[in-house]
Amino acid sequence: MPELLLELLCEEIPAMMQAAAAERLAEDMLLLAHTDCGFAQEVDVDNIRTFVTPCRLVGVIDSLPARQPDATIERRGPRLGAPDKAVEGFLGSVGLARDQLEIRETGKGEFYFAVITRKGRATAEVLAEAIPTMIEGFTWSKSMRWANTAFSWVRPIRGLLGLFDGAPLAGKFGLASTTGEAQRWLKFDNVTRGHRFMAPAPIAVTDFADYRDKLRAAFVILDPEERRRLIVEGAAALAEAEGLAYADDAALLEENVGLVEWPVPLIGAIDETFMTVPSEVLKTSMRGHQKYFSLSDANGALAPRFIMIANITAPDGGAAIVAGNERVLRARLHDAKFFWDEDRKTPLAERGARLGGIIFHAKLGSLADKVYRMQELGAEIAAYVADADLDHVYRAAALCKADLVTGMVGEFPELQGVMGRYYARHDGEAEPVAAAIAEHYAPRGPDDTCPRGPVSVSVALADKIDTLVGFFAIDETPTGSKDPFALRRAALGVIRLILENEIRIPLRKIFYLAYPLYEQFPHVGDLEMGGDRAVARERIHENVVHVHDVVSTLLTFLGDRLKVHLRQGGLRHDVVSAAFAVADEDDLMRLVRRAKALGRLVDSDDGDNLLAAYRRAANIVGIEEKKDRVSYGGKPDPALLIEAEEQAMHRRLAEAALAIDLALGEEDFTGAMAALASLRAPVDDFFDKVTVNCEQRDLRNNRLRLLSQIRDSLASVADFSLMEG
Repeated sequence: MPELLLELLCEEIPAMMQAAAAERLAEDMLLLAHTDCGFAQEVDVDNIRTFVTPCRLVGVIDSLPARQPDATIERRGPRLGAPDKAVEGFLGSVGLARDQLEIRETGKGEFYFAVITRKGRATAEVLAEAIPTMIEGFTWSKSMRWANTAFSWVRPIRGLLGLFDGAPLAGKFGLASTTGEAQRWLKFDNVTRGHRFMAPAPIAVTDFADYRDKLRAAFVILDPEERRRLIVEGAAALAEAEGLAYADDAALLEENVGLVEWPVPLIGAIDETFMTVPSEVLKTSMRGHQKYFSLSDANGALAPRFIMIANITAPDGGAAIVAGNERVLRARLHDAKFFWDEDRKTPLAERGARLGGIIFHAKLGSLADKVYRMQELGAEIAAYVADADLDHVYRAAALCKADLVTGMVGEFPELQGVMGRYYARHDGEAEPVAAAIAEHYAPRGPDDTCPRGPVSVSVALADKIDTLVGFFAIDETPTGSKDPFALRRAALGVIRLILENEIRIPLRKIFYLAYPLYEQFPHVGDLEMGGDRAVARERIHENVVHVHDVVSTLLTFLGDRLKVHLRQGGLRHDVVSAAFAVADEDDLMRLVRRAKALGRLVDSDDGDNLLAAYRRAANIVGIEEKKDRVSYGGKPDPALLIEAEEQAMHRRLAEAALAIDLALGEEDFTGAMAALASLRAPVDDFFDKVTVNCEQRDLRNNRLRLLSQIRDSLASVADFSLMEG
């Protein structure tokens, strides 16, 4: 069956946009085949392939039928016997005569029906009309206009190849003018071009196989996967030849794949002069500015070598390319070494004064204000972090933002914290202080390493909690998918710092302590009681309400993030919700232990049966309470427990309640769950042998109170009403 080949030849597509563009093209081509061509059954995603290089976006649909399928359309018209004008109007809308209509019984009477058969058009004709519309509707995250055209695309389009069944489509794509000049047209053609420098001549092709092979002969590797493999294998071979190791860097690899059509890995050298600069600086400069891969020696230290990916096979084997790139890198590293040498002339402690000129947020003060708050809050948090030295925490908080005003971080913002550690060590600061300066931003995301040092943990928590309290206090909270201040990430950082370091910290108290550190917010202690005492009382009331709202909202937000974190760790969502619902809890470690113990219980046979018994008991009591309009929450009368099974259940409920209270008091959640599990047998026996709704009203009411004890006993551990089957 015929094949469709489409190529949009354009100037360089940004590397990081290419993968998304290929996916979008595949979606659009599938929609094109289904909607415009009418091949919903004949074409699926397996028929479509897309490719992208820096200079072209390519799509192929295999095995398209030569013609659209015929379509039969049925339309119901007026009722039989309707006025002639109504019938004539219907005939005009469908283009038929009266004798061409059918009369059908519908169950609501007889109606006229029009049956219209439309012959399918040639697929090539449909594609020639539909593809320009598809191109015009194609969206990019960023696009541009060029020359005097009104059309926007990621980069100027230079060619439009469109083949169906080996022949160019008889269509064109218009580039409307913005100056009133004649519209420019790009006609579908069978011609492409190879590598811009090594084979720029036009190339005529007949189908995709011919297109792919001729492009390869013209130094263009169409498949990104093949380019990726050639880069990895070539870089590894060059590194191995010099006894070095090539480090995997998925993002940098992906970018290089999108920068070249003919990848040629080459190896260059770093001047020994620059090897005294911190390795992070060298790697960042090579990676960020030049897209070079760094190499390491047998000890894992940065080697004075780098790998670049050229886009051309040079006659001299790449010697001139390597020399040119070494010269460019040398100039960049000269700047880095200058910053490194100059920054160390001024101690971090002296740089802190300049933080007052950097705004943290217009409503939350400067970075100097934030540093002060972090010092005070860090000192409070340190009391809950084992082995946290208070002096070190205070010093680290004072210095942690100072590297933001260094020349190196100004040039390489991604090195904030990292350079602070180097400068702190140079200034003779204690190692825990230096480490905390580097680590207090962590964890930056779910895959980032979490700090372990007590000083680092204390300062990292102070930084994130200060940010959360401040932004919640000014009502800058995340909404939907929008989170401009990365507050969800900060909350997840707080959760990981606490859980992975097993810190027992009362977050509600810490949030209340963090709030008054912001001088922007009203403070009860600062309110003057002179003058109008009614006004003063009102201001105090407003302050108390505000801080309570902030803390309550923030705890709920953190709890929601913790639920997501635990679900991602494998706990069922209903287990997490049930465990969280029983207490107004701000100790994350206690919450997590409760949820995990509950998860183990419900995954067991005892837990499953106990949950069924709880539902049965809760349903019976709930129904009878609603019907009788009374509560059966009181304690049962032992004298009215006449059956052995209800006596046994009453006794086991009392024993379990005591065991649960003791276990919860000692935070032995496993023990509490075991006490719950022990109720399974007596509860089963009760339901097997005892009739709850018996004829004797006093016995019935007493048994309902006994059932309510099951509900209440389980409710002290978790809200089992939230549990699924």
